[in-house]
Amino acid sequence: MADKSLRGHASLFVAYLIFGLNTPIAKAVLISEEVSAIALTFYRMAGATLLFWIASLFVRREHVKIGDILLFFLASMFGILINQTSFIVGLSLTSPIDASVIATIGPILTMLLAALFLKEPITWKKALGVFIGATGALLLIMNSNISSVRGGASIEGNLLCILSSLSFAIYLTAFKRLISKYTSITVMKWMFLFAALCSIPLSWNHITAVNYSQLSLEMWLRISFVVVMATFLAYLFIPAGQRLLRPTVVSMYNYLQPLVSSLVAVALSMDMFGWEKGGAAVMIFLGVYIVVQSKSRAQLEAEKKV
Repeated sequence: MADKSLRGHASLFVAYLIFGLNTPIAKAVLISEEVSAIALTFYRMAGATLLFWIASLFVRREHVKIGDILLFFLASMFGILINQTSFIVGLSLTSPIDASVIATIGPILTMLLAALFLKEPITWKKALGVFIGATGALLLIMNSNISSVRGGASIEGNLLCILSSLSFAIYLTAFKRLISKYTSITVMKWMFLFAALCSIPLSWNHITAVNYSQLSLEMWLRISFVVVMATFLAYLFIPAGQRLLRPTVVSMYNYLQPLVSSLVAVALSMDMFGWEKGGAAVMIFLGVYIVVQSKSRAQLEAEKKV
């Protein structure tokens, strides 16, 4: 059990580390205005679909029931289509600081939805861990010196970022049992296929409007990172962690993103790392540790039987 838990945490750590690196890279693509947010989102979905279906040729094929394929369609709407589209478009309309602050509500939403869908208890330890982690993330973001994106923040952009967090929280909780039945590649090849197909009508005008011959090598490399690393590899690791850990624990790794983004900014001389950020980082990891140590519904029920 300990080994499985360790694999789950390692998978999520790698996934959210990549997500943290993806923020400044995706932001650079959007600021260039050569590729729209909708077009970039379609590249992620279409590219990941291709990569996951190719990868599926090299692993044992799993039989998926017709009913589960229909559930994969619903899961793809919340876990990929709504989540990715609303976040990228929201990020293009608001500031990275606002988007990061809103992302910290993810674990809180997941905790509440886990109580609704999975009957997971909201223990004082779990609530305390979420509060400490969220406070640390907010302190980290509020002490950031990174300048705002062009145009600053907007209500529309913030609302889209909230929608992104809510949709992913629904995915983590409502489809927990479905995801646990299959391997990461099987889950993602179906989910990204459905998301990519559904996004074609929305994306067509955006992807055909891009002047591909004028894109620089640097831009192609940035887009490739977003597709291969921040989509294919990251989403390959997430279901592994989701199968082995509780939804609230999974969602706590959201707090790694602002931490990684801050460290990248320091490395690029865009920000400074002082005692405020050090203290915030400690709070983030303390919050994750407390939530990890909290007991699940199964553990509490087992204690009652003793």
